[in-house]
Amino acid sequence: QVQLVESGGGLVQTGGSLRLSCAASGSFFSINDMGFYRQAPGNQRELVATITSGGNTDFAGSVRGRFAISRDNAKNTVYMQMNSLKPEDTAVYYCNAWASMGFFRSPREYWGRGTQVTVSS
Repeated sequence: QVQLVESGGGLVQTGGSLRLSCAASGSFFSINDMGFYRQAPGNQRELVATITSGGNTDFAGSVRGRFAISRDNAKNTVYMQMNSLKPEDTAVYYCNAWASMGFFRSPREYWGRGTQVTVSS
């Protein structure tokens, strides 16, 4: 099993910055892709940013150029730096990771409990 714990959410004014972290723990063979999704009230959960174990990244168009994602494979931790925040970035942000339990085992998807990010206008 894999546990994902997010931290770093909070309340910030428009134009401000926040840094989210997500640490993976538990018993697993490897962590593949990691990233963050978000869900605002009344909306579906959407991808924000992902990063592969090799460092390749992908971003939602709405955050590209404002958000950065990185990871420390030795710590099984992913970080997302969020700059120039806007009220429309307000949402619960969920950590996501794909982890394998063995070399020949297919990766499974895991989710964190989420952390609230609120951007005031």
